[in-house]
Parts: sequence; C-alpha cells; structure tokens
Amino acid sequence: MKSLRLLTTSLAIATAMSTAAFAQTELTMWYHGAGSTVERDLINTIISDFNGSQSDWTVTLQEFPQAAYNDSVVAAAVAGNLPDIIDVDGPVMPNWAWAGYMQPLQLSEGALDGFLPGAIGKYNGEVYSVGLWDAAIAMYARRSTLEKFDIRIPTLDEPWTREEFDEILATLKESGEFEYPLNLGMADQGEWYPYAFGPFLWSFGGDMVDRSSYQTAEGALNGDAAIEFGEWWQSLFTNEYAPGTSQDMADHETGFIDGDYALQWNGNWVAVNTLNALGDDVLFLPAPDFGTGPKIGGASWQFGVSATSEHPEGASAFIEFALQPEYLAAFSDGIGLIPATAEAAAMTENYKEGGPLEVFYGLSEAQATLRPVTPGYVFQALEFRKALSDIANGADVVDALDAATDAINDDIARNNNYATAQ
Repeated sequence: MKSLRLLTTSLAIATAMSTAAFAQTELTMWYHGAGSTVERDLINTIISDFNGSQSDWTVTLQEFPQAAYNDSVVAAAVAGNLPDIIDVDGPVMPNWAWAGYMQPLQLSEGALDGFLPGAIGKYNGEVYSVGLWDAAIAMYARRSTLEKFDIRIPTLDEPWTREEFDEILATLKESGEFEYPLNLGMADQGEWYPYAFGPFLWSFGGDMVDRSSYQTAEGALNGDAAIEFGEWWQSLFTNEYAPGTSQDMADHETGFIDGDYALQWNGNWVAVNTLNALGDDVLFLPAPDFGTGPKIGGASWQFGVSATSEHPEGASAFIEFALQPEYLAAFSDGIGLIPATAEAAAMTENYKEGGPLEVFYGLSEAQATLRPVTPGYVFQALEFRKALSDIANGADVVDALDAATDAINDDIARNNNYATAQ
C-alpha cells in the first residue's frame, strides 16, 4: 500500500510538472547581435532566468546580424510575421511605432524610475521601448598633450567654448606634431553622422527638423544657426583640422592611440581599449559648447513589443524582468556600454564611483539629447548625412542645407505630415 501511495504521489507530481510546462506560452524574440558571443550569452542568461522564474511564458531567441536586422523586421512586418519581442535602435522606434510595427509597453508603475532619459523610448506620450544601456560620446585627449600646449581641461560645468575649441585646434595644427588635430570618425558613414555630429548642430541652435511640430525643416536645418554650423563644419576640413570623408577606417580606429590625432570625438564603447593602451594619460572630456549648451547624442538599442504580438502582457513581463540591476550591470561589464541606472552603474567595474569610465555616466545624464523623435527621422538622418558629407567635400553650405531641407519637407508631405507625430 505504501508503494502504491508513493507511485500515486510521483505520478501526481510528474503530471503537475508536465501540465505546468505545457501551460507555458511561447514568446518569440528577435535580437540584432548575431556574431557576438558575449551578447548571446547575456541574452540567453536573462531568457533562461525568466523562463525558470514563472510558469506562464517561455521565450525563444532568434539572432540576426546587425547590418541585416532592420530590413528583416520591415520585411516581417509587411508579411505579418513579426515576433513578440523585438529590439530597436532608439531613434528608429518612432518610425516603427508610426508604421504599426510596435505597441506601447505594459510595465508596472515605477518600473523605469531612475533610468537614464536616453534609455526610455517614448512616442506620442507612451513608452514603446526601453534599453538596458545607453551610449555616450566624449572628446578623448591625452593629459600630457593638453599640459604641453597649456590647454585647459574642461569640465561639465565649464566646457570649452566654440572660440576656445577653435583656438585649441589651431594651436595643435600649428604645432606640426600631429597628422590632424582632431579625429571625428568620418570613415564611419552610417548612423554615426547624425548621432555624433547632430549634437554640434543642436549646440549651434539648429536642428534636422523643427521639433515644435515636426512638420518642417525650414528654418531649423537652413536657418542662420544651421548655416553658421555648416560654415564651421566646413572650416574643419578646409583648415585641415580633421580628415575628410576619404578617411581610412583603420586610421579612424587606431589613429588617436598611435598619436596621429591629438583629440578624438568617439563613444564609450572604445574607451576600454583606449585605457588599456594609454592608461591614466587618457581623458574623456565633455562636448564643447557652441552657443546653446554642450550636447551629445542619446538612445541606443532598446527592447519593445511588436504590434502583432498576441501576448503583449507576456512580452512586456519579459522586458520588465530584464530591467533588473544585475542584468544592466552584466551587459555593461560585458559590452562596455553605460548601464541604464545609477544603481546598476554602482555594480559595475567601469562605471561605479571612482571607476575608469564613471565620467561617461555623468556625460549621458547631463548632455544627452535625443535625435528628433519623429517617424521622419529615418529619412532626415540620410539627408543630414548627405549634407554634411557634401559640405565637408567643399559644397556650398547654403545650397547643401537648402537641398536637405527641401528633401525632408517633401518626405513629410509625401507621408501626410506623419499624422500621428508629436
């Protein structure tokens, strides 16, 4: 009889476990990081932990190369084959939300308390995406170089002014010690241009589009402030302060470390390698102030829920689960980007108080500015990139900015003013 009771109990437990497993609804997830074993391991850890933490949902992952990811999402949206969970580059999210690819997240109240603004993707007043990290740009310099040429070390409270920065570039050029005073990264001709150089335009007082309505670029991209920016931008190349669009990618990647460039405008994702090469001599400095305050780009890759998901509550539950500080810290330690909260930053090697990259958290918190939060940004970024390339190559500044403005306005009109944009 005792054996029978044990058998009955064992069968009951097995049946319960089988029923629980069967009850888990599958949620599909796409991620852009194929090829990165570090990212794969981190994502799979979160998925495994989530799947084991509850009995309602089980997430399965499919990875894509970053270069093909956006096209894959668009094609799947057209075909009606989107997964439940997607990741999206922050500035692209408004376009996907407007196009009907995404829906607002269902997060608990307070779930995003303490998050860096750039890690929260809002559109039309609702949160559509959230990132486990953000990225920031700084002006890289050698302390020894600044001291040698009696150049002031700027701070967040007292950044270099435009006049000061121009004088610094002239001094470094006249020294003859460098191939160029400044590496802007002109070899990287993708999203880098609007992300890295848009903040210069914003600091001058211009923009890619009028953000009061997002209905026109007139006056924003071709007004007095934008023209002043364009003339300054062109001077960087006519004065040979920075290499132009023909820059070799290898020179961009190693030129500052090799001493070919005195200064470098670059992101925190290369900071660890630079620190390993140059040690305590390297400084990560705030953006210059060109008139309306120093600015850098904000928003990186974020997680969201597709509009066609039949289980948005489960997909949102996974995303909220992934926002735990230990996961934010693990991603930061793994791929070097800025953890999305101060609590997570304190758990990391690089961004904790006194850490070698702590300065980037402060830069992101104080200077990060989102690229235009509009579905039209995807097109505006292309026109901005073309205009900056043309100006760098000697095109008339006013003509290049007017052409970009007209193209952006035509795109807005073709798309019925992106009717839901705010």
